[in-house]
Amino acid sequence: MNKLQLFYLLSFLITFSIKAQDTLEPGKNPYTEARYHYYLKTILLFNEYLDTDSGSYNTTQLRFLHPIANKAWNLRVDLPLISTNTSSVNKTGIGDIGLGISYIPYLDRSKGIAFRVRVISNSAVDPAFGTGKWIFAPALFYGTYFINKKMLWIASLENQLSFAGSQNRQDINTTAFENYLMYFIGKNWIAADVAFRYNATNKGYPNNAFIEFGRKITPNDMAYIHPSIAFGNQKTYNFGIEAGLLILF
Repeated sequence: MNKLQLFYLLSFLITFSIKAQDTLEPGKNPYTEARYHYYLKTILLFNEYLDTDSGSYNTTQLRFLHPIANKAWNLRVDLPLISTNTSSVNKTGIGDIGLGISYIPYLDRSKGIAFRVRVISNSAVDPAFGTGKWIFAPALFYGTYFINKKMLWIASLENQLSFAGSQNRQDINTTAFENYLMYFIGKNWIAADVAFRYNATNKGYPNNAFIEFGRKITPNDMAYIHPSIAFGNQKTYNFGIEAGLLILF
């Protein structure tokens, strides 16, 4: 099954909104590197359950982000463990491992832009756990605060394009435009997200939306939960729920 991950933005969004550290020096060119020590070492552990027409699809994933260079860059690794449950067979195993790098060329006290490139490997131990393809996925982000920094909006545009892999599996060519809106209430936050996707391979629109509830447990630890629903032509699942823990250090 060609599963489109709902959570590919989450760690970027939370760290962007909570941990951006402004170290701007007066008179500096706003596009000069090393103005912001933005990225922190991050561990994100989450579990996502999806209901599909043919059964359930569960992902338990460990995501690790590490700042590199002048901390305007970070390296990301995704290690998924997949479980499927159908009427005929239940399976569990490693899914497609991903590697990415992000860069923030501009960030000030209220807005910023960022770029990310990911490569998702054809590494699943079973065809049911992955796409059977190597995927290249560039993305562009824009974020800005509203209402005295109590509300954050981040928009992103990403394209996932397969470039190698099994000839027996469907090619990947999906473009996603996503809008994430987060509102802070003390140590808590609520958020809403809508992602519009176009799958150029099957001419479908596997869109989804979720509502998120989160809490800052300690200065460096956060937890969240979000139920989601899919909509549109050629959707990849019906409904789902995800819960996770984010640790910054």
